[in-house]
Formats: sequence, structure tokens, C-alpha cells
Amino acid sequence: MTPSAPALASVLAVVCLSAVPAVAQVPAAPAGAGEAGPEAEIAHVTAPVVLDGETIFRVRGTSSYPAEERARRIAGRIEEVARTASLAPEAVQAVPADEFVNITAGDRFLAAVTDADARLEALDRRLLATVYVDRIQGGIRAYRQAREPGVLLRATWRAVAATLVLVAALLGLRWAFRRLESRFGRRYEEKLHSVQIQSFEILRAHRLRTAFRVVVRVLRAATASVLVYFWLDFVLSSFPLTRPLAARLLTLVLDPLSRLGNGLLALLPDLGFLLVLYVITRWLLGLVRLFFEAVAKGNVTLSGFEAEWALPTYRIVRIAIVAFALVVAYPYIPGSRSAAFQSISIFLGVMFSIGSSSFIANIIAGYSMTYRRAFRLGDRIQVGEVFGDVSEIRLQVTHVRSLKNEEIVVPNSSLLNSNVVNYSALARTRGLILHTTVGIGYETPWRQVEAMLLLAAERTPGLLREPAPFVLQKSLGDFCVVYEVNVYCNAPAEMARLYTRLHQNILDIFNEYGVQIMTPAYEGDPEQPKVVPKDQWWTAPAQPEGGASK
Repeated sequence: MTPSAPALASVLAVVCLSAVPAVAQVPAAPAGAGEAGPEAEIAHVTAPVVLDGETIFRVRGTSSYPAEERARRIAGRIEEVARTASLAPEAVQAVPADEFVNITAGDRFLAAVTDADARLEALDRRLLATVYVDRIQGGIRAYRQAREPGVLLRATWRAVAATLVLVAALLGLRWAFRRLESRFGRRYEEKLHSVQIQSFEILRAHRLRTAFRVVVRVLRAATASVLVYFWLDFVLSSFPLTRPLAARLLTLVLDPLSRLGNGLLALLPDLGFLLVLYVITRWLLGLVRLFFEAVAKGNVTLSGFEAEWALPTYRIVRIAIVAFALVVAYPYIPGSRSAAFQSISIFLGVMFSIGSSSFIANIIAGYSMTYRRAFRLGDRIQVGEVFGDVSEIRLQVTHVRSLKNEEIVVPNSSLLNSNVVNYSALARTRGLILHTTVGIGYETPWRQVEAMLLLAAERTPGLLREPAPFVLQKSLGDFCVVYEVNVYCNAPAEMARLYTRLHQNILDIFNEYGVQIMTPAYEGDPEQPKVVPKDQWWTAPAQPEGGASK
């Protein structure tokens, strides 16, 4: 080999090593490589020798001496030499031996290059040692140069400038996105407002505005996060002490995700069992639901079992199935055997037993009301001051929609401990009696009043003709007689409308016949007593009893 050949070979080796991946591929085995062959040697993983955040070269390992451990020790020795100012970079030399080449710095041992290392790189071990020496010397020079006061001062100024640029960028980003929101508000807010007025979709317009603001804020946060990441990478890379952290900045986020993925892989058998159990449980719940839905619709009849009991019974059966599935799944839940998981389970059980007294009471009351058939879905009921239609029956509460279209939530325990008036239960078969009272003066014949009240009932559409309406005289008051008209209907949901129409007809008819409903109050007896003469008892539209004339 000519004198210039080693230098040329070193340059070529440096270029080759720059392109060597984490696990080098050797195209062919050199002669005398041994029975194991190069494929067995390549199977060993290589690890990088890192100095000051920069990879100098990579080394291989063995089963008894892993590559990571070897690379870490070599890097530690090189860093000690770099910190020793009395050792020049040129002190790093390659010292050939019988079966390997030692790399030393003065009297300090740094690394050994073996034939196995050379075979992995497809180079001669002396040539590979020469490349390693050049890399180590360059790394030591860079290590010391990065810690010179002038370099550190320039890095500090760069970091300050980068920080100012980051602050300016964040402020500009904030201004830009606020401008975007303001422009959107000026351009589209009026249009959204008009949409909500014309179509009464107030919530939809509000959601559109909220969704836009959320998207803008997410974009702003993402952009700010990217800017902060690049700023951190630049600033940390500017200083030797923080350069390794800059190299691992991205892995700080990716490593937890990688660990989560590895943990999921380890839990695949248990997760597979839980998945199968989940599918079977869902299938069984679906089958039970279909059965009870058939019972609720009347397609399947059970002796002594009411159709309205189907859904509450399904809920009880569903709880039992889910509880059994949880008992079976518990040993396969990740972490269920750990003391922490068991402690949390005990804690939650104690908290549930202490704080669930009203919870359990409402559930029991709900089922009790259902099986007692106190009311059904759609019935009009009154509980205390709550008056309306039953819109939903749940395990703990019952939803009642009032006549003012208000949603009233009543705890089931309150229903169990209160008097429940059901206006719909008997209205389906016997009819519901609506009644209202009027006070009429004593000077008006009672027969005329009864006739007018019955006529008002007859004129009111929606009332039942059979059974016939009737009038009761509730009391003989100080200044008037209190009459009560009673009418039948089979539509409790129309109570308010029927009452209104009945009152309107009463007013119209009493005005037709000139009868005052309001009776004046007296401070003394009048000169003439307020009595009705007998010849006026049958004043129209009253009819004489037995067909007698007036």
C-alpha cells in the first residue's frame, strides 16, 4: 500500500460509517470467519457511543457484555479524557496488539477494537481503529471548544434572541387568532343570529359559535406548542450541559407511549378474554331485551305478569347479568391482583355503602311504584304540588311534564311516601269527573241555575254525554248559593282545555239570561227580602216538574 493509501482508506471508512445503520449488514463473509458466520455476529445489536449529545461511533456487544453497557463505559472514559485539559486530543492513539487494537490516551485505556468489530463494519481492525481515533479526537476538540467562555457567551446571546423571538411569535399568534375570531364575529355573527330568530334554533347557533372558538383555540395551542418545542430544542442544543436533553426531547413524549404499547401487548391474552366475555354478555343482554320487549308488546304472554312490568324486570335481570360478568372478569382486569387496586376497590365499596342509602331507597321505591301499578307512562298524576303527565320512569326518579311544559324530576322515594293522585287510571273505563263551582245570589231560582249549568256542559265539546252531567248545591253561604257542576271526560290530558271551554260556556249562558255570578256583600238587611217568588221558580230555560205550566 502506498503512503497515501491509509489516509484515503480512513476517509472512505468515515464515509462508510456515516451510513452504517443501527444493525450493520455485511454482504459477504471474509475467509476464515469461523463456523458461526457473519449472520450470527450481525444479530448482536450495536449501540452508539455518545459524547456531549453527539454520536461518535457505534460498537457491538455480546450476550455477556451488552452493546449498551460497552458504549456507556467507552463514552465515560472519553468524557474523562475530554475534561482533562492536560491531555491533548492528539494523545489519543491506536496501539496494535495480538488479537485487537487498543485505543488509549496517554496511559488511559479508552476502547478496544476486535476482529468481530471489524467484521461487522467490513473493514480491517487497524483501519477501523484509525477511524475511531479520528472520531474521538474530533469529539474531544468539539467538547472543549463548546465550553470555551466565548462560545458559551455567544450561545447565551442566541438563547436570549431565540426567547425574544418566541415571545414575539406567541404575541403575534395571539393577535392573529384574536383577529380571526373578531373577523368571524363581524362577518358571520349577524347571520347566525338571524338564523336562530327565524328557525328558533338558538342552541344550534350557539353550538356553531362555540365549535368555531374551540377549533381556533386548539389550532392556537397546537401552533404555540410547536413554536415552544423548536425553541426548547434550539436553546437546549446551544449549551453543552443541556445538549443530551435536547437530543432526547422528542423521546420524552414518545417513550411513555411506547411503554403503554408494550404494556398492552403483554396484556393481550387477558384483554382477549375480556373482549370475548364482553361480546357474550352483550349478546345475552340483547337476547333478554328482545324477550322482555316481546312481553311488553304483548307478543309473549306470561301468566300473572303485566306487560308494563317487562321493562323494569329487564333492568333487574340486566343488573344481575352485568354483576355476574364483572365477577367473572375481575381476575382478568389489568392490575386487579395488585394491592393498590384492591385497596381502591375496598375504599369505593365503603364509600358506596355509606353514601348510597338514598340511592338504593329511590331504586327500591321506583320498582315498588311500578309493581304496585300506581301509574303508567303518559298518565296524568298529582303528587303534592306537582301536577302533570308522566314522561319517563327511571330507576331513581320519575319525570313529570307539567301543563306549562316544565320538566319536573321527582325522587321515587318521595312518590312512595306521598299520596299519588292518578287522573288517568279510571278515566279509561269509568270516565274522569271534572267539576267547577259558581256562587249565585239567592234571588235567582236554583232550578234556573242548574238548567243553565247543564246547558253549558252540553255545549262543551269533548265531554261525555254518558254518564250524564249533574249539579250539586255545595253550600248555602252568607250571600250566595254555591253550585257545583260535574261532567265526565275520558281524556285527562285535555283537562285544562275542557275546563276553559266549560267556564266560557257558563259565562256566555249566564250572560244570555241576565244572571249575575258575582253576589254583592251586604252590611245590613235590605228593605225587601231577597227571595224568589214561587211564580218565578220556573223561569226559562227551567222546565216545570211534571209538565206543569208557570
